[in-house]
Amino acid sequence: MNSTPTENTVMGGRVKLLQPRRGYRIAVDAVLLAAAVEAKPGESVLDLGAGVGAVGLCLAARVPGCRVTGIELQPELAALAERNAALNHAADRVRTVVHDLAHPLPPELGPVDHVATNPPYLSAAVADPSPDPSKALATVESSANLARWLTVATEALKPAGTLLMIHRSDRLDEIVDRLAGLGWGDVALKRLPPAARVLVRARRAAGLRRHDAPPLVLHRPEGGYTDDAEAILRHGQPLAF
Repeated sequence: MNSTPTENTVMGGRVKLLQPRRGYRIAVDAVLLAAAVEAKPGESVLDLGAGVGAVGLCLAARVPGCRVTGIELQPELAALAERNAALNHAADRVRTVVHDLAHPLPPELGPVDHVATNPPYLSAAVADPSPDPSKALATVESSANLARWLTVATEALKPAGTLLMIHRSDRLDEIVDRLAGLGWGDVALKRLPPAARVLVRARRAAGLRRHDAPPLVLHRPEGGYTDDAEAILRHGQPLAF
């Protein structure tokens, strides 16, 4: 990883982010995921696969008083996440822990009110990994597959907690089946056309109730973000299901 990161901003400049000059760099997925977390001041959030901390810092900027702990496999990215928390004057509320999700979470991290996660989108069985090792780890399942990520999220949450995930829409059936098997009966889906992405919100309930929320259209036909997308990505508005 290049030792000199770049400094970028998201949410209309509300959040500053140091990130690697090469390799995996954040996309709008992190901002959308953070906007979908219905956290309140004083509540706790676990961000699985935190990277450089974008989800936690976007959430902290929108919800003063919430507390976010990020879990990140790559020490170099976790170190940037810690620097980013300080850069955004949020080190008292946002922290990042280096941990491999193949192993149980440290017990002191849970239970939490919300889990947000943006896991690697590609199964190792079908992926053509990037030659950049850091980007490959961020985009292709490695020591922990999708089933393991969902199991860790489930174990970390309070009984009334909420799980938020953004993932590829072509893996949606797999995700819903896994969630149902873990007791997440109330599953809401929000598609993000034209991107092949879907936001998934899960709550515990008896029996499976899967329902589609109105989609969030990201782009105008002539180019550029729609007004609804701009409100979230630029102005820090929440993303409602």
